Amino acid sequence: MTKYIIQPIQSGKLSGCLTVPPSKSQSMRAVLLASLGRGHSQIRNLLKAPDVELMIEICRDMGAEIRVSNDLTEVWGFGAKPERNQPVINAGNSGIILRFVSAIAGLGNKTYTLTGDDSICSMRPMQTLLDALSDLGANASSIHENGFAPLEIKGPLQAGTVKLSGQDSQPISALLIATSFLEGKSEIHVDNPGETPWIDLTLDWLRFLGVTIHNHNYTQYVVEGYATYAGFTYRVPGDWSSAAFPLTAAVLSGSELTLHNLDMNDPQGDKQIVDLLIDMGVNLEIDEKEKSIKVLEGKHALKGREVDVNAFIDALPILSVLGTVAEGGMHLKNAAVARTKESDRITVMTSELKKMGADIEERDDGMIIRPSKLHGAELDSHQDHRIAMSLTIAGLCAEGTTIVNDVEMVSKTYPKFREEMQSIGADIQ
Repeated sequence: MTKYIIQPIQSGKLSGCLTVPPSKSQSMRAVLLASLGRGHSQIRNLLKAPDVELMIEICRDMGAEIRVSNDLTEVWGFGAKPERNQPVINAGNSGIILRFVSAIAGLGNKTYTLTGDDSICSMRPMQTLLDALSDLGANASSIHENGFAPLEIKGPLQAGTVKLSGQDSQPISALLIATSFLEGKSEIHVDNPGETPWIDLTLDWLRFLGVTIHNHNYTQYVVEGYATYAGFTYRVPGDWSSAAFPLTAAVLSGSELTLHNLDMNDPQGDKQIVDLLIDMGVNLEIDEKEKSIKVLEGKHALKGREVDVNAFIDALPILSVLGTVAEGGMHLKNAAVARTKESDRITVMTSELKKMGADIEERDDGMIIRPSKLHGAELDSHQDHRIAMSLTIAGLCAEGTTIVNDVEMVSKTYPKFREEMQSIGADIQ
């Protein structure tokens, strides 16, 4: 079991510059969509992390030729006609692989079995997507008939009309991608659309590749189908979700810190944390041309806020830490989907921050965090990378030593998190 041992930082002690790692969400889409093309794609600055490596292996198994050399990843696609060279596709701990590949499997005419780790098979609901794939002509089922992996999918999909809940964006994105390659027009009707910036991310990609999709306020999509493209050239931007952790550490410690590789024009939803921090009273300098953000040194008089976090749901764990020092506290709402990520992030952050002395209240769709003086404690990441990093930042700003157990999963999005935090002055062993 790997753990972090964290000592508190002194006010203003952090300093320097960090280059934010490449976006996991963009890396995963780049590899998959390059594989679905008919020609040669070149991807630079791909995130080197287990989930991305697993996506590469699965796309190879489906027929893509992929070569990785330093900063360049080259992909020769299989033209949206997937093969099946392994009896079982294991999505590991990746929800995006499970959802996206389930839909892509429907483009073929063979039977695919998909599974994953314990978290995937118990925390990631699949029935909504399975029903939609079935409505489009596939045989799609949960092997244990409980709505979770392992799954069995057999195509081929046919263009048509489906209706499903949109609380989780991944099934919607999966269907948008898969229906783009069908022969005919499809309609996707969505109840309760949520996490819409992640839908924008997928739509941005598909339009970049020449796919015609009409979006009617996220409740109806008309996908024209017949997608075909020869390949593309792309550079993966920095990950706004990962940037939230050093940003918050600098804010809480009153430190000056510059983050590079952050594109304000990229559609990632978690960039909304910048507007929130400014609204709360944080002094930031944003250089869009240089793609950098600087947190200015000095104590920030943080003003608490009621925040609808649905559009940047991955920030909920770190925002709950920020709430412990905000004047008036924080109310994070419209976050029910956070319960079905790698862990139930609402329950987990409530219980772990309480161990540190936080005055925090769990709600069905979020949490209320009141100003609290945190102390060191022994904490559990619950095998969730964002929980592990959020609790580490909390430990840097607490009194006394903090231990965070089971931190291996940090490599999922921020492989060099500890080393880079150490490079700017954090004491994390």
